[in-house]
Amino acid sequence: MVAGCTTVDEARAPSTVGVPAGLEQFYEQGVSWESCGGYGPDGPSLARMGVTCARISVPLDYDDPAGATLSLAVSRSVATGDRIGSLLVNPGGPGGSGLGTAAVAAGTELAGRFDVVGFDPRGVGASLPQIRCRTDDEADADRAFDSGDMSPAGIEATEKRNREYAELCDRRTGAELLAHVGTREVVRDMDVIRGVLGDDRLNYLGYSYGSRLGTVYAETFPGRVRSMVLDGALDPEQDPVEEILLQAEGFQQAFDAFADYCADFADCALGGDPAGAVRRFRELMDPLITEPASTTDPRGLSHGDAITGVQQGLYSPTLWGSLRGGLSSLASGNGDTLLLLADLYEGRQDDGTYTNITDAFNAIRCVDDPPVTDRKLAGELDMKFRAAAPFLDDGRGTGAAPLDVCAFWPVPPTGEPHTPNVDELPPVLVVSTTGDPATPYRAGVDLARQLGGALLSFEGTQHTVVLDGVPCVDDAVTRYFVALETPAVDPHC
Repeated sequence: MVAGCTTVDEARAPSTVGVPAGLEQFYEQGVSWESCGGYGPDGPSLARMGVTCARISVPLDYDDPAGATLSLAVSRSVATGDRIGSLLVNPGGPGGSGLGTAAVAAGTELAGRFDVVGFDPRGVGASLPQIRCRTDDEADADRAFDSGDMSPAGIEATEKRNREYAELCDRRTGAELLAHVGTREVVRDMDVIRGVLGDDRLNYLGYSYGSRLGTVYAETFPGRVRSMVLDGALDPEQDPVEEILLQAEGFQQAFDAFADYCADFADCALGGDPAGAVRRFRELMDPLITEPASTTDPRGLSHGDAITGVQQGLYSPTLWGSLRGGLSSLASGNGDTLLLLADLYEGRQDDGTYTNITDAFNAIRCVDDPPVTDRKLAGELDMKFRAAAPFLDDGRGTGAAPLDVCAFWPVPPTGEPHTPNVDELPPVLVVSTTGDPATPYRAGVDLARQLGGALLSFEGTQHTVVLDGVPCVDDAVTRYFVALETPAVDPHC
């Protein structure tokens, strides 16, 4: 149970702008703000920071508003100065909890001028009901499974596991919820949140997958946008195959940058010559395929977890020290640090329980885009992926590959690649990092063009940058949110 007193936010009446017929009960509901203590893993720390939380009811199916409802978890840090409105923030994923983003602007001008609001999208985190497919023990077992065997028998085993996972999601979460957790529905939820918070128009900051939410919101409600910053953009025109290959290139570039950094340290397990880093890296990784490295945790470090831990470490230079230490420890036979990095990525807590980020990630991506069901295409994609990211090539490519879990998903997709139609959209700001491993720079350039918005380029090797303490970026973003001023030309921070 949630501890602490509750208060109904009576000072700001819900907005009556754009309320669709039949949805009045959702847009006009009252909000009871309370301690965040009972709202997921981040709740207690948010409560200590003075952030409050609440629940907002939305329809499961917007075409049936009289039917089942869902409960969205929402967090808020109240503006400390001359308030402009609410600033809704999403951290990406898909499947990432957004409650912690209510504190993302702490100590900045934005925190003074806006109520900064985070939310867990439907099915995610503290929102109810949750998307849940695997138990904690099943998640541990899946991470130990070798999905890299591209022999006929290996492919058959991986597809069997993918099919069973889809069946588990269907049985434990239910097809009705799985069919309504995509971006199409979440942007409708965002508009309900806007109305409930009393804002006639939306102020929005979206990171990574959050840029997709922003883009689709802009398409759906272009006249209800006041300001929108999209950082680490996804290109809505790209099909999932192209997106995967460009991401592979991005991670290879990040690995190369890390190898350059690592070479300056005597303990670098990749050696002092970056030209040999890929070879040395594979010499560390490949033995794990048959023999996990020892760890203090009895699970050991599997090949899959080692790769996951490395990719987590490549997301930002702030993690490069941990990654360097993890590779050095692995060279000495210890996998503890890489396992911790993998646990961070997978949402595994210290007590062995998991958040639902992985299950939610799969459920949302499988309903957002058409799956690859052509086995020939799957094999070609695998070989192209290896070529684009040699450091991730374990040498087991055969030209064949298993179908992804989305090929077996129990509900059809509700989205597809397309060119956004945003004729009424006011100017938006897209931020793109030149060396972003997960959302390549070019996608941001293309999204700014598609939305008719301004572009801010950041020269760096990390995934997203807004409110990360880079003055050139943060000053421009603040001017935009506060005064609606976009850069006349790309400042190239």
